[in-house]
Amino acid sequence: MTGQCVVRSATVRGVEALPVDVEVVVGNGMPGMFIVGMPDAAIQESRERIRAAIRASGFSMPNERVVVNLAPGSLRKSGSGFDLPIAVGILTATGQIDARCTEGRLVVGELSLEGAVRPVTGALAYALCAKEAGCDVLTAPCATGYVHVDGVRQLVAMSLSSFRAGAFSEGKVTAYRRERSSPDFSDVAGHEMAKRALQIAAAGSHGVLMMGPPGSGKTMLASRLASILPELTPEESLLTALIHSVAGEDPSFAFAGVRPFRSPHHSASAAGLIGGGSPPRPGEISLAHNGVLFLDELAEFRPSVLQGLRQPLESGRVVITRADGNVVFPARFMLVAATNPCPCGYLGDAERECSCGAGQIRSYRSRIGGPLLDRIDLHIDVKRIPPGDVLATGGGTSSEALREQVLLAREFASWRREVRHHADQTRGASSVVKACGLAPEDEDFFEQAALRMHMSGRAIIRTLAVARTVADMEEANTVQRAHLCEALAFRVREGER
Repeated sequence: MTGQCVVRSATVRGVEALPVDVEVVVGNGMPGMFIVGMPDAAIQESRERIRAAIRASGFSMPNERVVVNLAPGSLRKSGSGFDLPIAVGILTATGQIDARCTEGRLVVGELSLEGAVRPVTGALAYALCAKEAGCDVLTAPCATGYVHVDGVRQLVAMSLSSFRAGAFSEGKVTAYRRERSSPDFSDVAGHEMAKRALQIAAAGSHGVLMMGPPGSGKTMLASRLASILPELTPEESLLTALIHSVAGEDPSFAFAGVRPFRSPHHSASAAGLIGGGSPPRPGEISLAHNGVLFLDELAEFRPSVLQGLRQPLESGRVVITRADGNVVFPARFMLVAATNPCPCGYLGDAERECSCGAGQIRSYRSRIGGPLLDRIDLHIDVKRIPPGDVLATGGGTSSEALREQVLLAREFASWRREVRHHADQTRGASSVVKACGLAPEDEDFFEQAALRMHMSGRAIIRTLAVARTVADMEEANTVQRAHLCEALAFRVREGER
């Protein structure tokens, strides 16, 4: 029994699925299955799963030489999603199923030993790949439903035995409702200055560092930032959902318009935070793309891990370099960080005395590093509020009131496309300076302030970007001295003034 077959499939690399042709040849020679074309360990292990699944489904495994080539051979393939296309290719090549079962379809899925088809991560990436190739997707059933992709039918194969009849039903498409359910700022009593800083950050996509004693409300404030951000646009929703789909996480929140909020533990590794592994997977900063990355207890993160944030904060992406090429992950996020001012946490507290020595304090703060601090636009002190204010929780400024001004500021700034993303320094400092339109006397004032504060070139441009955002919130065409003063006040902490 000899024959050959080609089944269309795909492999995920980065945040996209790349097309792969599964070429199967069954012919004379020493019996066995040989898989070539740069497969990883998961694909090599598929041989035993495929043999068991074929027999359990009532088909016969050919007792001949089976060669499987994953083309193109120069592309490294990974994952268990090749189980189904390889098995179908073998059955088609041996004439046990009709070749029309796979015509015009991208086949992907993992097989159980009983022949059931299991879903694999990256369903949305496969659907987008099928759209580019002009075909449908044939994969495992999804309990939560599929994402609708124009021009692509999502066909469902319950088991390998369903290929005997060759009839497949369409999977249900999930409809997502756009709704907001984030915690509200009205729950936070007091902290008006911190709320103002977070409102500016939301209006201009600026980074924020909150420093204060334990229990002062830093985490509570940060967890409510997402409630004043605008909803995701359709383009942002698709890319955000794609990243989470590739990472094996539920992407439904993105299609509901909710921006991601990621809060990794301070024990996170470099690969977990920045991205990496084999095959490379998106890290927390990519999962926070178009949303918020909250790093609580910032000084407790390993310094080497924190320094990995510097390049993504500038460029809005992560480039993972491997021997077989580079993998690029999007990483445009708002960095919100919180930390104690010292190891004991009570430096500068009005009620409790700090027990740390000067050397301990310097060592603790040096873990964050000056280059990273230089890339954070707003630095604020968060003080503990009086007990009476704590008991008044629920009467603070609501998220809806704060969000209204954020949306107005973004709308006012939308015509300045070249500085729409203030954190993107690749667009040049000149565009930020031009957008401010400073008067000569205000320019001299800012220059003298920058000299006194020993600000770097990056800090100067970022401070101007904050001032521009403050002006946008007041719908001012040019940046005035009051806007500069507020931006400068948020650049340094109280103890450093």
